[in-house]
Formats: sequence, C-alpha cells, structure tokens
Amino acid sequence: MRAKGGKKSSILNPDMKIVCIGAGASGLFFSIIASRLGHEVTLLESNDKVGRKLMITGKGRCNITNNCPNNEVIEKTITNPKFLYSALSSFGPKDTIEWFSSHGCELKTERGNRVFPISDKASDIVDTLLTNAKNSGVKILYKQKVYAISKEENGFKVVSRGGDSYCDKVVIATGGKSYPLTGSTGDGYFFAKQFGHTITPLFPALCPIKIKEEVRKQMLSLTLKNVALTAKEGKFRKTIFGDMEFLPGSISGPISLSMSSLINKLGKVELRLDFKPALDEEKLKNRILREIEKRHGEDVGSMLESLLPYEIIDFFAEYSNTLIRTKLSEFTKSDRNRLIENLKRFPLTYNGLESIDKGIITSGGVNVREVDSKTMESKLTRGVYFIGEVLDVDAFTGGYNLQIALSTAYAAATHLE
Repeated sequence: MRAKGGKKSSILNPDMKIVCIGAGASGLFFSIIASRLGHEVTLLESNDKVGRKLMITGKGRCNITNNCPNNEVIEKTITNPKFLYSALSSFGPKDTIEWFSSHGCELKTERGNRVFPISDKASDIVDTLLTNAKNSGVKILYKQKVYAISKEENGFKVVSRGGDSYCDKVVIATGGKSYPLTGSTGDGYFFAKQFGHTITPLFPALCPIKIKEEVRKQMLSLTLKNVALTAKEGKFRKTIFGDMEFLPGSISGPISLSMSSLINKLGKVELRLDFKPALDEEKLKNRILREIEKRHGEDVGSMLESLLPYEIIDFFAEYSNTLIRTKLSEFTKSDRNRLIENLKRFPLTYNGLESIDKGIITSGGVNVREVDSKTMESKLTRGVYFIGEVLDVDAFTGGYNLQIALSTAYAAATHLE
C-alpha cells in the first residue's frame, strides 16, 4: 500500500500480528490500513455485526466527517484539542472524503459542511468499511467479548469468549459508554486500567438537556429554527445559534446537543432561549408595535402566531405569564416589555443531562497525557494503542467525532513499530 501522497510507507516490523478490539469506525479503519501495510490483523467484535453505532449516527444517515480544514476540527474539539494536531495532519477531513469516494462510497456535503453518503444510508459507510476490511485480509471474529489483556514476554495475550489470542500489538477501539446497546459498555477503560492508565471522569456528551418545564405533546414534532440557547454558571457563559427540538422532559437538536458537551461538568446552570436572535430589542419592539396596530381588535394570542410557531404558544404563554386572551387594546407598555424580555431571554429550568447511555458520545476516557499523540501508543506499556472514543477527546456535533476516530486510527496503523 502507498500512504497518503503516494509515498510508500516504511515499516520497521512488517507482518506483525495485531489484535484490534472493537469493530466500530476506528477499529475497522485501523484494521484496513494496518492490513494493507503488511500486518496480520484480527478484529474482535462483541456484537454479531460490525459498525452498530455507525448505523444509527446522523439519524441513520451517518455524518462521516465535516468538509473543513484541519484547524476547524481542532476548534470544534472541546476536550484536549491539541492532542489531535499530529493525527489530523496525517489524515484529515479531505483525506476521509477522498478515501470513501475512491473506495466505493460517494459522499455529499450539506449545510454546515456536514458530509453524508449520497444515498443517505449509514449502511453504505459500514458496508464500505466492511468490504474493504475483508478484501484487505482482515480476520473478523464476531461475538467475541474480550475479558482481559495481559502483557506476555513476547507480546500480549487477549482472553475472549472464543479463547486466547496471542499478538505482537493490541489496539483498543472499544468506544466509550454511550449507547451501550451498540456494544459501547466501557470495556476499554477496564483494559486501560490494567496497564496503569488513568481514566478521566466520564460524562455524557452530545445528549439531551433535561428541563423541569412540562413539554406539550404538540411540541414534540416541532423544530425551532434559528434560535439561540445561552447557558450561564458563574464566569461561564456560552451562546449557541441554530435549531432546537423538544423531547418529553428535555430539549435536543443541534444547539442543545452541542451545549450539553459544554455544561456536562457544571452544576447549577441557567438556561435562556432567544426566540428572535436576529432582532435586537428595539427592532423586536417596533415589530410588536406594528402587529398591535395591525391587529388592534384581536387578542395577544393572535399576535404571538406572527412571532412563534403555533405549537409552542401555549407553552410560552404559561411559562412567561403572558395572558394570550388579553385584548391587544389592553396590552400595556409593561406587558409589552415583559413579552420582549421573554422572547429574548425565555428561562428554561435546567434539570441536568440525560444519562451517559443516551449521549451520542462519551466525554472523558483514557488520559491523553499517557498516550503518544503521534502514534496513539501507550506511554506506559509499549505495544498497546488507544484509538477513537475511548480516548479523552470529544468534539461538537457535525462529523468531527467520527473524523477524530478515523484520524487516530490512521495514526496508529501507520506507526506500528
């Protein structure tokens, strides 16, 4: 195989026996690259299929990467972004797009530079990885839960359901603890501890934010477009613009998911929702005055229909103390100011985050100070590698986390010395 750029990769120890644990995005991609570089790779998967989590990402469409420069991935990485400089320089978003496009999976770029298979089917991403793994000679063993890994005199012993495997190098690509039904049960942290590694505290990331307000049934099909969510605690203050959705007892959608990754380590958080971020208070006041003049004989509820989606008006009215049956002719300046305040800074009562098993990814993991950022090899035990979500690296939604998985996998596969 020729590495990126057409130069043949140098391998100090070709034909090594490698065991990779976990057949998600990072495990599959690592196995393909390592096998094509001349290594004998065995991929152990606890499920009866590969890529279980990949199949449900992006609502079943799989946002495989983001069509952006490498530095943007760094900027969108929340935890330990500097750790990724080397891996991204070796294999970045442009390389991901080129790799999948040249290996049988056509891609397209959508809003926010999010990259999806042109078919809108996550199965095409999984099939591409699986087909190339098989064609590259990777030995894939299913239903192989791994119980222990030990350092032997000449390599490693991996104890799994199917028996003992002996190898020169072992790669841990087991994912985090989110979506445990897909096989991400946190086993990688246990293995890392066996080799003396520190596991940083685990938190849910990219997950719904729970609120105490009662979410109406009619709101569950509603997507709020172009709103702004602000979170505050002490000196922390962050505002994110975009789309938001309601779930029973929580808020979700792009801005809520991204915000969850910023507040998951905080305590008492104040949440405020701006329904009209494109309008400052003066412009919003003038718009309301025009509506009052135009609808003078109507009530407040009819005016709100010009400002908010119909499905949310009752919710907004209850939690902002807005009397929607009040005639606009009786709508005072004080009422108007209170309405503006709530349209611009509507309070949502923070009630924590959903549990880690409902997060798209896990924040926390193997301490990256104990891992070589160029090779993904353990600094504590030579021959052990960590790739993908098991590492303490997480990013915003938008394809960045899968790019991190692929970049760290490529780094490990091309540095098996």
